[in-house]
Amino acid sequence: MGSRILVVEDNPDNRILIADVLDSMDYEVIIATDGEEGVKKASSDRPDLILMDISLPQMDGLTATRHIKEMPELKHIPIIALTAHAMVGDRERALEAGCDDYVSKPIDLKELATKLTHFLGQA
Repeated sequence: MGSRILVVEDNPDNRILIADVLDSMDYEVIIATDGEEGVKKASSDRPDLILMDISLPQMDGLTATRHIKEMPELKHIPIIALTAHAMVGDRERALEAGCDDYVSKPIDLKELATKLTHFLGQA
């Protein structure tokens, strides 16, 4: 298995699709279904990268990102925001919250693969 990726996604269909795609690319997938669980799993599992949905129950993805980036032991982990709300200003809000990049849904798999390679340093 390759790098470990934490997928924080509340929609079961999206979660399965993303996990299957990452698995086919030889990444180890860790799942969280809301922002609070995402923060806990980031802390306990120390993934190499996080794919963070923005619209989440309990704690939204931007708040979860801020919590993760405030922790010295986790702040180096790249976080890519995933959102269906591709509105003007969304990318800026995600980056302002601490996300390292942004991908809108529906996810362009080639774009996602390129970003993963960039952040994880794999050719």
